[in-house]
Amino acid sequence: MNIVIAGAGEVGFHLSNMLSREAHDIVIIDTNEEKLDIIVNHMDVKTILGSATSIKILEDARISSSDLFIAVTSSEEVNISAAIFAKELGVKTTVSRVSNHEYLSEKKISFKKLGIDHIIYPEELAAEEITELIKHPELSEVHDFSNGKLSLVGLILHPDAPTVNKSLIDIVSDFPNVNCNAVAIHRNDKTIIPRGNTKFLANDHVYFITPPSELDNILKLTGRDTFKVDDIMILGGSKIGKHTAELLQNNHKIKLIEKDKNKAFQFADSLSKTLVLHGNCNDINFLEEEGLKEMDAFIAVTGDSETNIIACLMAKRFGIQKTIAAVNNIDYLDLSQNLGIDTLINKKFIAASKILKYIRKGEVLDITSLPSADAEVLEFIVKDGSNITKSSVKSLNFPETAIIGGIIRNNESYIATGDFIIQPDDEVIVFALPGSIQKVEKYFK
Repeated sequence: MNIVIAGAGEVGFHLSNMLSREAHDIVIIDTNEEKLDIIVNHMDVKTILGSATSIKILEDARISSSDLFIAVTSSEEVNISAAIFAKELGVKTTVSRVSNHEYLSEKKISFKKLGIDHIIYPEELAAEEITELIKHPELSEVHDFSNGKLSLVGLILHPDAPTVNKSLIDIVSDFPNVNCNAVAIHRNDKTIIPRGNTKFLANDHVYFITPPSELDNILKLTGRDTFKVDDIMILGGSKIGKHTAELLQNNHKIKLIEKDKNKAFQFADSLSKTLVLHGNCNDINFLEEEGLKEMDAFIAVTGDSETNIIACLMAKRFGIQKTIAAVNNIDYLDLSQNLGIDTLINKKFIAASKILKYIRKGEVLDITSLPSADAEVLEFIVKDGSNITKSSVKSLNFPETAIIGGIIRNNESYIATGDFIIQPDDEVIVFALPGSIQKVEKYFK
């Protein structure tokens, strides 16, 4: 694909980094020469110094012959204007990042008619991800496919888990009734696709594809206990904090701490079922007085990454079982396993993951990027005559750095076994490391 990206910030950098590993032709536009130099030094892409709202700059990027234009600068106005101009100049598809929640629900204006095919609002995406993690507090990550028929779940292997120091073959033999597929292990900053002789070690971050009904069995395999979340403290009245409270307040007791007095009063008016408190987010004594020790979950989403990380570490010391911290630097996302925080999230990474869905080929229904594993999980719809239907799973010669996790057929979910034969119209969940994604896509053409 020919792809033009406006914005060389973290979202643009991450998208460029992932896509440059494949065979896409990428052009990056930004007004910051230093950011462009960093990108050029890290990957094989073309860069143009200038504004994406300039007609000449867009023409220099050959926008008329491009397949996709992605506007992810720090300016909402630039993103909207640039996407409209790019569409008018002939690009096939446009994606624009916005920072105004109103645009998602606005019915009076058709952004599609203006020339913007897809709008991405990172703060809402982050709030939705946090909400899913609260629904499944035992998990470090959870992503549903096909309306929950299959799920990808991530868990840290407890040292006392019955699967520690056992190979995948041993686990299948010892637990024959557990219907799941271990698709990846993240260990020592490296992601492993487990094969028969692969051993599972204590504190491995293990990813499973499973029907939701098997979650209790997976918790037993990994030595984890289930628990319920009732009381939640949210640190920071950011857009993520506000949207998270809106999504959770009907089913949980929420306390939201905001240091800005005016914002606290505004949130108190709009969040009718949330207790909004004005206070210093760095004052641990204040948080204790407001019941920190009694919380089941602690969500830190201030605008400062270090404050969020330190607050979550402190919450862990007070015995809070579920901690989630928002971080501004994508590079921090791999630290949660080492720090002891349950989950780190980054709104920019989540936005980039969503945008990737518009890039993938091969009838991709859904896509999830996993920051800690440097991998993607893709949901394909199988077309009649595609290569994936030619033989059984074990005879497909599938890439070694990818694995078929599960299949959905006629609204029924199946775990991929060696003898399984995939059929047209099946929905197939694939876990893939970046270098194998293009090879995987060919199986679904």
